[in-house]
Amino acid sequence: MWRLLVIIAFAGAPAYADITHKLQSSVQLTVDAAATNATRLGSSFSISGNGVDTTDGTTANTISAGTITQGVYAPGTISATQDTPGSSFSFSQSYTAGDAVPSAAPTVGAVPNFSSVISTTAGTAGDLAGTITSAGAVTVTAGGAGTTATGQHVSEITVR
Repeated sequence: MWRLLVIIAFAGAPAYADITHKLQSSVQLTVDAAATNATRLGSSFSISGNGVDTTDGTTANTISAGTITQGVYAPGTISATQDTPGSSFSFSQSYTAGDAVPSAAPTVGAVPNFSSVISTTAGTAGDLAGTITSAGAVTVTAGGAGTTATGQHVSEITVR
């Protein structure tokens, strides 16, 4: 009988648990500003040859340093003469003109004349909106171009 009472006593004991309930809500609305990103291309010049004599037009066997105007390199005029007529030779030259350095900073909305330009217009809020109710219902309304709306509701239950 005593054993039966001990088993009934333990079977009827209440269970305890550590329970945590967390609610978190957020809405983020963003309207982008106008932006321009420009990358200026620099000048480059290369020349190579075998079996040729070069001249810049004034001095034989010379390659001029050229000139730089507004940050753009302009090589001198280079011509080549074959060392021994009828013999094998090679000669190559290449030149890429860089973008000129502007005399003043670009103004808002102006796009500089550079080789690589990415320009975006300013966002317009329009109907951009976001709400979260006490029940956790998330509502976001699209705005105009250049806007972002993000809403979230997190319900977390932890039982230990």
